[in-house]
Amino acid sequence: MTTIYLDHAATTPVHPAVTASYKKQLETVFGNPSSIHSFGREARKGLDIARKMLAQSIQAEPTEIIFTSGGTESDNIAIFGTATAMRDKGNHIITTNIEHHAVLNPCKQLELLGYEVTYLEVNEEGQITPEQVKAALKESTILVSIMYGNNEVGTIQPIQEIGELLTGHQAKFHTDAVQAYGLVPLDVDALGVDLLSVSAHKLNGPKGVGFLYQRKGNDTAPLFFGGEQERKRRAGTENLPAIIAFAEAVSIAQEAMARNKETYERYATILTEELDTQGTIYEVNATQAQRLPHILNISFPGTDIESLLVNLDMAGVAVSSGSACTAGSLDPSHVLTAMFGEGSPKLRNSVRFSFGLGLDEEKVKEAAERTAKIVKRLVK
Repeated sequence: MTTIYLDHAATTPVHPAVTASYKKQLETVFGNPSSIHSFGREARKGLDIARKMLAQSIQAEPTEIIFTSGGTESDNIAIFGTATAMRDKGNHIITTNIEHHAVLNPCKQLELLGYEVTYLEVNEEGQITPEQVKAALKESTILVSIMYGNNEVGTIQPIQEIGELLTGHQAKFHTDAVQAYGLVPLDVDALGVDLLSVSAHKLNGPKGVGFLYQRKGNDTAPLFFGGEQERKRRAGTENLPAIIAFAEAVSIAQEAMARNKETYERYATILTEELDTQGTIYEVNATQAQRLPHILNISFPGTDIESLLVNLDMAGVAVSSGSACTAGSLDPSHVLTAMFGEGSPKLRNSVRFSFGLGLDEEKVKEAAERTAKIVKRLVK
């Protein structure tokens, strides 16, 4: 039986060209980029080239890129770093109730430290409005953190409109773009953001590397204390092989972005059409919202998510509920809870399908056929 991976929103397979780039760096360049001798200079050259390329991918300047260990660290620097640096200007933070836990948990920790956090509520499409941000904004607001595209349902937030709204206010604007980067065009000036987080493993790069965009002139207090790497903003020797490979993954993603968008939208159509052909009862979540092209979240009435995921896995279809598995039981998704309420059956019957490298139309159709058979068997 062929296994079909439809969980690219969780992580992605590394592109062969990216693997080759990583391997080459490991074998040929081992110098410390901070060293002044020839080995260090060679490493620094590769680091600078990668930084410039990654900066260009979001229309930023190379000095505005801080290399990190991934999206979680990037979010943490943006949130804790800004909150600490601006403590004398206020203690109010605005975010949403559907953020990734790499944003929600730092915000909860800041509440314990005396900060005030406003969690904006989304509608049934998983969206907030600029008007909600405006209503929550205070003189003491120092940070607004709104994700670009949601990792469970794919909903895209009105980031540019919020950026325009915050013009002239002291609050710094952060967006977690981990799920969107490499799939949709991002321009930090057009969006009006001061901070933007990304991670390599979401776009066929290696795990353990990402970056934080920090607009020139904005300060963040460091989380780590050590050397003077990354302009004293993030101590620690840079992970050069992973950074070079990251840049290669981004280059590939940028070139294929428009083509991938069409492909993933076609996959979504194939999947739902096959479900229709099989007579499957289902409902796509967040149909009225603008969504990331690779995420399709579907509710299957009459099923239970735990049984559904286990049976899909046994049938060779790898998908996700979008929630974390703890002690053998699946907790309801905080995103779906925010969208539909605690009593909604969608919390227990929704599956996230997400597309990416290695798929084709035949595999997607086969996955849909297997899903339809399992749903038919499990419906109560």
